[in-house]
Amino acid sequence: MAKRIGPIYGKLVASPGYIAAHGSPETPGDVAGHEALMQGTESWQFMDGDSTVTVQPQGRFKADNGNALAVAAVAGLGIACLPDCITQGYVATGALVPIMTGYPPPGAVYVIRPPGQHPPRKIRVLTELLIEMLKHDPRFAEVGRPGSKGQALMPVM
Repeated sequence: MAKRIGPIYGKLVASPGYIAAHGSPETPGDVAGHEALMQGTESWQFMDGDSTVTVQPQGRFKADNGNALAVAAVAGLGIACLPDCITQGYVATGALVPIMTGYPPPGAVYVIRPPGQHPPRKIRVLTELLIEMLKHDPRFAEVGRPGSKGQALMPVM
């Protein structure tokens, strides 16, 4: 059973060098013409108003770590779709540039637990703790929220 406990804000980013050499996608349909930095064979989703648009990006660079994907994007290897808690520092220094900002990716944090009406007390407490923490953590609660002035911290992973 999955319970949504909070949002994750993210964006599509690329280095200024990549944009100068390859241009910047303007719409989700343009993503196919770019080198994507991915965790695997995932699809990317973007919001277009109230609709969700799904694309199948293609790319040669894959990593199972968001920080590695951010470093690859800074090196100009392609475009990456990453949470703000990873990209904020790079965007602040200009090493990465947000692209396709009119199509934000949807995202959320979930707690996954065994099915059943009454989860064990420790699961309920953990879920409540995570909800409370995410509410007040600037890396998740503030960065990327429309109208937010929150500052992100570079994550320690």
